[in-house]
Amino acid sequence: MCGIVGYVGSQSALDVVMAGLKRLEYRGYDSAGVAVLADGGLAAAKKAGKLLNLEKELVDRPLPSGSTGIGHTRWATHGGPTDANAHPHLDNAGRVAVVHNGIIENFALLRAELAERGHDLTSETDTEVVSHLLAEEFSSCADLAEAMRLVCRRLEGAFTLVAVHADEPDVVVGARRNSPLVVGVGEGEAFLASDVAAFIAHTRSAIELGQDQVVELRRDGVTVTGFDGSPAGVRSYHVDWDASAAEKGGYDYFMLKEIAEQPKAVADTLLGRIDAAGSLTLDEVRIPASELREIDKVVVVACGTAFHAGLIAKYAIEHWTRIPCEVELASEFRYRDPILDARSLVIAISQSGETMDTLMALRHAREQGSRVLAICNTNGSTIPRESDAVLYTHAGPEVAVASTKAFLTQLVACYLVALYLGQVRGTKWGDEIRAVIRDLAEISGEVERVLETMEPVRALARSLAAKNTVLFLGRHVGYPVALEGALKLKELAYMHAEGFAAGELKHGPIALIEDDLPVVVVVPSPRGRSVLHDKIVSNIQEIRARGARTIVIAEEGDDAVVPYADHLIRIPATPTLLQPLVATVPLQVFACELATARGNEVDQPRNLAKSVTVE
Repeated sequence: MCGIVGYVGSQSALDVVMAGLKRLEYRGYDSAGVAVLADGGLAAAKKAGKLLNLEKELVDRPLPSGSTGIGHTRWATHGGPTDANAHPHLDNAGRVAVVHNGIIENFALLRAELAERGHDLTSETDTEVVSHLLAEEFSSCADLAEAMRLVCRRLEGAFTLVAVHADEPDVVVGARRNSPLVVGVGEGEAFLASDVAAFIAHTRSAIELGQDQVVELRRDGVTVTGFDGSPAGVRSYHVDWDASAAEKGGYDYFMLKEIAEQPKAVADTLLGRIDAAGSLTLDEVRIPASELREIDKVVVVACGTAFHAGLIAKYAIEHWTRIPCEVELASEFRYRDPILDARSLVIAISQSGETMDTLMALRHAREQGSRVLAICNTNGSTIPRESDAVLYTHAGPEVAVASTKAFLTQLVACYLVALYLGQVRGTKWGDEIRAVIRDLAEISGEVERVLETMEPVRALARSLAAKNTVLFLGRHVGYPVALEGALKLKELAYMHAEGFAAGELKHGPIALIEDDLPVVVVVPSPRGRSVLHDKIVSNIQEIRARGARTIVIAEEGDDAVVPYADHLIRIPATPTLLQPLVATVPLQVFACELATARGNEVDQPRNLAKSVTVE
């Protein structure tokens, strides 16, 4: 979850690293630190709190100038957010500096062994053991990359490590196991980072690191090996977005920018999906069509917002393919002994492609012989690499911790997967698939229309800033939308918010209804689901009769809800299964505005990080 930057070249390492950390602060903001190699030694600074605290520290106590350095922004796991626990961590001699993302599971044993050998460890972190182990190994081999390989063979868990040593002033070394790390290659310089956003201002040439690999960066080149020292093949790729895509673009928050980018993101996800023969294509498919035709069960695994996308995917998959579909929280999946075999298709959804719970669920599915299809936004990340098929969402960088455009593009991707399965299995004709694709293509414009009408939603949100609770109701695909709306309010406004299937209201939750309680209701189309529409209108009447303040999201032309809506939010009429693409947008705006009115940090909500790389 932490942000890591490393640099070797001719520029000021401190400037490059600090600029990179600013772009990665969304990955963790409990503390930050840097280390620079200069004048034959190593100088470091670190401070608890946000990056601004470190910037102030560097003004008061400047570091010497050097052209090799590393930096880190932390999301606390082992030990609280203190100066002592901030990265980088140094050895006792102050010659080695290490930054780390992930968890080293056997750190307690290693720490005890180091203490017995006379090492003085001063933090509560698992990371610090690595700096001391590197110092020991380097004293024997005088090669930082080899020392890293030796250390990594002793470590258990998930980790990205980046290190420098004062005795090798023009070298940065990194290692990767189950945690993201990408290389940037420039002219006479090289970069390491958790995300390409850290170095995109300098180069778009990147190298993805594989599992259990060590990389050595020098000004004149990059060397990648396995933990065993064997040469490793690498895949280079070109980053197709520029530095401006990672900036706020004039918006007060990244989240606002990303909400506004959703029409384009939806359109980009659809680009190139129909080939010259009129057939639907995914990005990478290494599953024979004959195997897909034998699939008798689909299981979607995901976490948080991606899980809500999976709940919507279930409706589309079962409707268009007639294959039973289960949706599982990835964090629970492998612990309940799920029933999987070679005829099961597991769909793993993750914005970052590094979500540890989802990755572990994926690996469990592979162990059971199941095929895995990944839906992901991050090219070269772990989950796509370990899957049998991939559909990239092409949403571009999403910096705000609370997901918006990633969710909408995940929905589009889920629809595409469902259509692809229908195509392969013959449950959807080509003209039927193309008709749905045309409907999806029109959604981009409909999302734009929704965004143009959001000022009343913002005003409503501001008027509710003093409330303590908001409830959300939905039916059919509106139920996951209600769950997502509640999650956004929890994440951003720190309010009690719950989403319910409206039909369950009478089975208990209606006891929560009280005078002036805000209740958001997502109303299904009266055209596509007329029976459910009538029932949810009855639900609105029930809660309004008990004093609730009804906030109704309904499509244009639905007049049946008007008498029962204290606040009416109109959305364009869309095919039933696609309604979440437009119904979710007002809830994103609502949560963002309400959080702002309550004085909360929108892009970096408390206790959260963007890429959850621990279980």
